[in-house]
Amino acid sequence: VQLQASGGGLVQAGDSLRLSCVASGRARTWSNNGMGWFRQVPGKEREFVAAISWNGGIIQYTDSVKGRFTISRDNAKNTVYLQMNNLKEEDTAVYFCGVSRSAYSANSASYTSWGQGTQVTVSS
Repeated sequence: VQLQASGGGLVQAGDSLRLSCVASGRARTWSNNGMGWFRQVPGKEREFVAAISWNGGIIQYTDSVKGRFTISRDNAKNTVYLQMNNLKEEDTAVYFCGVSRSAYSANSASYTSWGQGTQVTVSS
């Protein structure tokens, strides 16, 4: 599975962005698997942001984005989204989407495929 993330950019605090991640390849290996968004800043490990199960029935967020970010997926379009509202400077990072080995996971070690990342920069 190949993943293409997009939608990042430079915004001001309080603004919104919508990230998209399109999967290509064998749909069967994607639509039955959990998807997630992680982010990384230079010098730090990749951290979990949000995850969604294969059918959208299980969703989890890291505490710092709860109430501001929404993860969703459209299996018909092979796409997972991350709607980010009320962005803060501390949200600045490269955001990566990934496919997990299982139907759901919030652990990056369980992810087998990653997109190239999209930069999100939030200024004050």
